[in-house]
Amino acid sequence: MTTGGSIGGLITDLKTGLAFLTRLPLAHSARAEGADVARAGWTFPVIGALVGACGALTYWLADATGQHPFVSGVLALAATLLATGCLHEDGLVDMVDGFGGGGTADRKLEIMRDSVIGAYGASALVLSLMLRAGAIASLADPTLVTPALIAAHAGARATLPVFMRLVPRARLDGLAADAGRPPLGSTALAGVLGLIAVWLSLGLSGALIALLVVAAAAGLMAWLTLRQISGQTGDVLGALEQVSEILILLVAAAWL
Repeated sequence: MTTGGSIGGLITDLKTGLAFLTRLPLAHSARAEGADVARAGWTFPVIGALVGACGALTYWLADATGQHPFVSGVLALAATLLATGCLHEDGLVDMVDGFGGGGTADRKLEIMRDSVIGAYGASALVLSLMLRAGAIASLADPTLVTPALIAAHAGARATLPVFMRLVPRARLDGLAADAGRPPLGSTALAGVLGLIAVWLSLGLSGALIALLVVAAAAGLMAWLTLRQISGQTGDVLGALEQVSEILILLVAAAWL
């Protein structure tokens, strides 16, 4: 967190987190980049909970008008995409395209920077959208959808500072490189806040299951990225958020 933990510093971190992770209109004096983003890593699960709440509110409104649960689920998902500007979806597409289409590490990194969407990335995006919409729709009841969305979005974003701190950077430039390693205190607080959000939403047993599957996925992602490109990038972080969000939603759909 910010030095001294002052109220002003905490508010600055929250503004930085909002500006970086969402497209919500916010007056902020500085761009969300570099070390400021890393320091504000503790806010990621807080921002995630807000994004999940936006999706939940949309689901409630759609359900109140008599929409089918799948339609309500798609609309809830659309609300979260609108709130984030598809930030993490873009990372998922780029990483899958790069890892699937590149023969060498340099070529993979080059493809990941290309704005063109290939077949690998398009397939991954479609699967991500379908799995999330399906998981939300399977819950059907808004009182179940709300905690599931909050848990998924808060828990998934809590993994990012931890991953950034533990896995080395693949590039000397770019989003992840500019941010660097988040401070230990910020990383630890992000993990604790994310775990609390999942625990309150899914209960202790559900939270433990979600923690195990997300930790396994993050470990596999770390191994894969080190093998493929010798570290993590901003696109890898986006893909990790997507995988974690999907897994928590699937656990919620099965558990709740």
